Amino acid sequence: MGNPIAMSTSPPATAYDHLWMHFTRMGDYADAPVPTIVRGEGAYVYDDRGRRCIDGLSGLFVVNAGHGRRELAEAAARQAAELAYFPVWGYAHPRAVELAERLAHLAPGDLNKVFFTTGGGEAVETAWKLAKQYHGLTGNPGRYKVVSRAVAYHGTPHGALSLTGLPELRAPFEPLVPGAFKVPNTNIYRAPVHGDDPEAFGRWAADRIEEQILFEGPETVAAVFLEPVQNAGGCFPPPPGYFPRVREICDRYGVLLVSDEVICAFGRLGTTFGCERYGYLPDMITCAKGMTSGYAPMGACIVSDRVAEPFYRGGEAFLHGYTFGGHPVSAAVALANLDLLDREGLGRRVRDHEADFRAALDRLRDLPIVGDVRGSGYFHGIELVKDKATKETFTAEETERVLYGFLSPELFANGLYCRADDRGDPVIQLAPPLVAGPQLFDEIEAILRDVLTRAWAKL
Repeated sequence: MGNPIAMSTSPPATAYDHLWMHFTRMGDYADAPVPTIVRGEGAYVYDDRGRRCIDGLSGLFVVNAGHGRRELAEAAARQAAELAYFPVWGYAHPRAVELAERLAHLAPGDLNKVFFTTGGGEAVETAWKLAKQYHGLTGNPGRYKVVSRAVAYHGTPHGALSLTGLPELRAPFEPLVPGAFKVPNTNIYRAPVHGDDPEAFGRWAADRIEEQILFEGPETVAAVFLEPVQNAGGCFPPPPGYFPRVREICDRYGVLLVSDEVICAFGRLGTTFGCERYGYLPDMITCAKGMTSGYAPMGACIVSDRVAEPFYRGGEAFLHGYTFGGHPVSAAVALANLDLLDREGLGRRVRDHEADFRAALDRLRDLPIVGDVRGSGYFHGIELVKDKATKETFTAEETERVLYGFLSPELFANGLYCRADDRGDPVIQLAPPLVAGPQLFDEIEAILRDVLTRAWAKL
């Protein structure tokens, strides 16, 4: 007989032992329990101790339809039983065909071709590679450079990270992909000029894109990547006239315009795509997150007929792909999720209640620590300051001690999961599920008021 199986006498494994969490200081949990979420329902999540917490960030700007949607889980199960996997490398399957058609129908203008990925960073990577190959096929092989905005976040793959305008995220991985250049963002709260004139500021910010294109040489620039509402830095909406001016500049110099809507699509701003909210037609849309409300991983790059045309003739091929892009189960979940968003009118719900959300957050302006409240739809940021009159921001020590050492854990402990972040200046970001309404906004405001009041005493 073999030796009996030895019973382990070591303590049970914890999240710290084997789970390497993303963007996380793992050392912080060497002697502290990792917050562990076990269940979700509507706009709330529950941890392993049974405590209920408002999901004020939709997971990670993802769970647009809310938690606990059984019909989405059932759609996944049905598809897995029928066809769990097949690639879209030279083959099709029904759900990928249906979802591509659905997205083409929903997208504005002639954005009719859909290239599937498994997430947002991959979608951005796809768009940059596609832009470069497109220009090569149309007789402009020297167009490889791209323009994006300072402080903007576009993802973690090397190309997407090169587009990202956050030096502290880029530094450990440099050298990155060459040819990515940054222009000012649309944070009018800290505008260097025209801070009291949104239209003038919008034109000034857009003209910096033209200035960069001319400086690099238009014959070298492939694309401009912009979010409808910039995430990092705390939800910067575009000033009036900004995007029409950017579209005009891109057309003048033959540069493609990519609308990075990984966060802003599928109702987050009250429309299916954020570009519709702000009245511009891009050449490509990158999207993910809310497409499935997080019930399965899925992303896409939606491409105009004009940009796709060179790839649809002769023997050309876009030399790019992902094993799990267009996954049957994810596609089935996305279709069920889009049905749900439409049936329950969740985009319309955002439009109906965004003023209530903003009003609840604006009430916090009476606190000395609140400098600015900004955003659009169900996607808002609160910038924190030491001095409202001068807009003085936190020192590095104060950020570490107050933002990360107090605010972030204290908000969660008091029943609100959101993001306290210093990419740019210190901000709190909020993006609740689209099922949220005025009662939840009041709950969010009450928790924020209490915790921010106590944070001010620690500065």
